[in-house]
Amino acid sequence: MKHNVILAAAIGLSLTALLSACAPSHETGAPLSQQLPASHVDNRLPTALQNGWPQSSWWQDYHDAQLNGLIEQALRNAPDMQVAMQRIKLAEAQARMTQAQGGPEVDFGADIERQKMSAEGLMGPFAATDPAQGTTGPWYTNGTFGLTAGWDLDLWGKNRAQVQSRIGVVKARSAEMAQTRQLLASSVARLYWEWQTEAAVKQVLLQVKSEQNNIVSVDKALYSRGITSSVEGARNDINISKTEQQLTQVSGNMKEIEARLMALVNKQGASLNLRQASLPAVKTQMPASLGYELLARRPDLQEAHWYIQSSMSEVDAAKAAFYPDINLMAFLQQDALHLSDLFRNSAQQMGVTAGLTLPIFDSGRLNANLDIADAQRDLSVASYNKAVVDAVNQVAKTASQVETLMEKNQQQQLVLKDAGRVVSQAQSRMQAGILSGAEVSMVKLPSLQEQINALQLQGQWVDASIQLTSALGGGYHHPQS
Repeated sequence: MKHNVILAAAIGLSLTALLSACAPSHETGAPLSQQLPASHVDNRLPTALQNGWPQSSWWQDYHDAQLNGLIEQALRNAPDMQVAMQRIKLAEAQARMTQAQGGPEVDFGADIERQKMSAEGLMGPFAATDPAQGTTGPWYTNGTFGLTAGWDLDLWGKNRAQVQSRIGVVKARSAEMAQTRQLLASSVARLYWEWQTEAAVKQVLLQVKSEQNNIVSVDKALYSRGITSSVEGARNDINISKTEQQLTQVSGNMKEIEARLMALVNKQGASLNLRQASLPAVKTQMPASLGYELLARRPDLQEAHWYIQSSMSEVDAAKAAFYPDINLMAFLQQDALHLSDLFRNSAQQMGVTAGLTLPIFDSGRLNANLDIADAQRDLSVASYNKAVVDAVNQVAKTASQVETLMEKNQQQQLVLKDAGRVVSQAQSRMQAGILSGAEVSMVKLPSLQEQINALQLQGQWVDASIQLTSALGGGYHHPQS
C-alpha cells in the first residue's frame, strides 16, 4: 500500500513538472468590441432562417408573375449561386473532417514479407537451419495481421475549438449565399422595373408623336392656303425629329436592359419576351422603424459575425496547443515468421500505450500561431464593425432618397392634375368651336411631358425602394392589398 502511494506521488510530481515545463505563452491583447447590431444577431442560424431572415421572397409583394419568374430563373441558373452552394458544401465537408479527427480510430492491417536473414547481422542465428533451435533459415515468409486503435483525448479542447471554428465557417458560407441571393434578386428587380419605366415612357412618347403629327398635318393645310409661314412648319418638323430621337434612345435602353437581364438569368440566345406592366404605386409614408434591429437581418452582417465566432474558436484552439496532447493507442495482432504459424494462439500479440506529447521549446512557433489567431480575430471584428458602419450609411442614404422621391412624386401628381385640368378646358373649348384640334394637341404636349416626368420619378422611387429593401436585408414592405 505504501509503495502505491509513493508511486502515485511520484507520477503526480512528474506530471506537475512536465506541465510547468510547457512552452510559455505570452499574454494577448483584449479583443476589439463589436458594433451594436451584433447583439441582435441570432446565433442559431436555422431558427433565424425560419423566422424570415432574410425575408426570402420580398419581390412577391409586387404581385408580378413575370418578375417572379425572372428572379426564380436567376436564382436557379446564375453561376454566382452555384459557386455559393459549392462553397457551403466544401465548408460542411471540412467541418466533418475536423470533427472526425477528434474521435477514436480503428484500423485493420495485414502484410506478408519474404526475406533472407543475414548470418552476420543481429538476426544471424535465424540464417541457419537448426531444427533444435526452431530456425529454418535463411529464407522466411513473415505474416502479420490485426487491429490498431487510437484516440486523442483532447483534454484541453483544442479539437473541439477547431470544430466550432469550422461550424462558424459553414454558417458564414450560408449567410454568404443568402447575400448572393439577395443581391441577385435585387439586381433583377431593379433592371425589370427600369425596363417597365422605359416601356411606359415609350408609350407616352408615341402619344406625343401622334399629337405632333396632328399639328403638322393642320399646319401643312394652313400653309398651303397661305395662312402660316414655313418657319412654323420647320419648327414642328424639328420637334418631331427630337421625339424620334427620344424614341430611339428609349428603345435602345430597353434592349440594353433586356440584355443585362438575360445575363443575370443566364439565358443567352433567346429573347425574354417581356410584357409591359404597370409600375408599383408610390407609397405615401416611410416605414415606422428603420433601426439597428433591421440591420441584423442583413446577410453580409450575419456572415461577418459568424467569421468572428470562427476566429474566436481558432484563438481557443491556439491557446490549447500549449498544453500536452494525451493519446491512447492499442493493438491486437497475429505475427509469425512462418505463414503456417500465423493463426496459432502463440502468434498473438497485443498492447496498450498511453502517449503524451508536451511542447517545451519550439522557437516561438506556438506563440506566433496564437498571435496569428488573435490578429485574425481582431481583423474579423474590425471588418464586421466596418460593415456595420457601411450598412448604417447605406440605409440612411437610401432612406433619404426614398423619402425625397416620395415627396417629388406627390408634388408631380399635383402638377399632373393641373396639367390635366388645362387639357380638359381646351377640349371643352374645342367642342364649343373656340379652339381647333391642332391647338388642343399643342395644349396636350406639356401635359404629356409631365406624364413622362411622373413616370421617370415613379421609376426612380421604385429603384430606390428596392435598394432600401436590400440595405435592410430583405425588405420592409408590407404585402399590397
